[in-house]
Amino acid sequence: MATGKITKKSIDALEPSSSSQLLWDTDLKGFGAKITPAGSISYVLQFRMGGREARTRRYTIGAHGSPWTPTTARVEAERLQLLIAQGIDPVDDDKQRRREAVDLAFDNYASHFARSCKGVGWARLVERVIRLYLEPVIGKKPLPRVSRPDIVAVLDNMPEQQVANRRNVFAVMRRLFRWAVSRGDIERSPMEGMEAPPPVRPRDRWLQDDELRHIWEAAPECYLCFGPIVRLLIATGQRREEVSGIHWQEVDRKDRFWTLPGSRTKNNEPNAIPLNDLAVAELDRQAGGANWPKKGRVFATSSGAGFTGYAKGKKKLDGLIEQKLGEPLQSWRLHDLRRTLATNFQRLGVRFEVTEAVLNHVSGSRAGVAGIYQRHDWKKEKREALDDWNEHLVQILNGSEQA
Repeated sequence: MATGKITKKSIDALEPSSSSQLLWDTDLKGFGAKITPAGSISYVLQFRMGGREARTRRYTIGAHGSPWTPTTARVEAERLQLLIAQGIDPVDDDKQRRREAVDLAFDNYASHFARSCKGVGWARLVERVIRLYLEPVIGKKPLPRVSRPDIVAVLDNMPEQQVANRRNVFAVMRRLFRWAVSRGDIERSPMEGMEAPPPVRPRDRWLQDDELRHIWEAAPECYLCFGPIVRLLIATGQRREEVSGIHWQEVDRKDRFWTLPGSRTKNNEPNAIPLNDLAVAELDRQAGGANWPKKGRVFATSSGAGFTGYAKGKKKLDGLIEQKLGEPLQSWRLHDLRRTLATNFQRLGVRFEVTEAVLNHVSGSRAGVAGIYQRHDWKKEKREALDDWNEHLVQILNGSEQA
């Protein structure tokens, strides 16, 4: 067994023989260099875990050459010996470092989390938040090393005016790290004890009757999919993604029902929406008649993908209304159409429980114990409410050709 100071000179002097040879360092116990019959040189560390009674083990630091030189290999051997003194197995440490570099790299891990998310709306939000806000700041940093300052940096990097979006980003991060804790990939979330960004002041905007009429009448002049989507939002009161993502197999013209699966709703709860005359008329126009297709997207782009051009469509719609009126409508959003239906239900005397059922809310009357034991589907009441809403809309539209 050869011994000597492991230096560049001693490594260069090593000569291969018929069997592998070892040179053990005289200064650092267990640190050695190995040369094979083929002339390959590598650095090793020999150690015991658990005292003299434990068997001797040998760990390969790496092959001679960048990055491993006598100097860098010695530094690594010293680091490993500190781990061994603390009872940490270098092999386990190496596996953990490799796992952190690949499986637990934040960008990879966040993508894994996104694929696990259920519900189209939530999954879409998670993908967007990761792509636009998390990856640009956290990048490939190993998940166990993501700290509170990294979370703060993500939020500080967002425009201050994005109040609602900051809460969305915070919620996605919190869910991601809780998921990581539940899987045992990290011990504690770096967001423990963090306060969520302040909530957005609840919007109270709803469309007046004349505003609703202008929107309805201008909608057909918008882009191919956007106009009918807007009209169905008005007629049904459902969420934007739920309407734009509707499939023909979800709707039944004979029974005049739209069966919205839980996989496409915000709260993962299915919803049965009665289709009133105005909704059926819009779907007839999309189908080119009363014979609706058996399957496929109702609102498909030229490539067959789902519709996503809300901003472009809304800008065109607002421009058309402003051109007609000579002035723009007071600022409004597509979600305000949903609030408009709920407000008008109140005007029409619709029961609160029925409004909640139409909107597929699980709060209020459908939350907690009441939601568990009161399983009435409200189908009859929902149809009556939406038919009343249809009549009210027809009155608003004054029997125009579009109605």
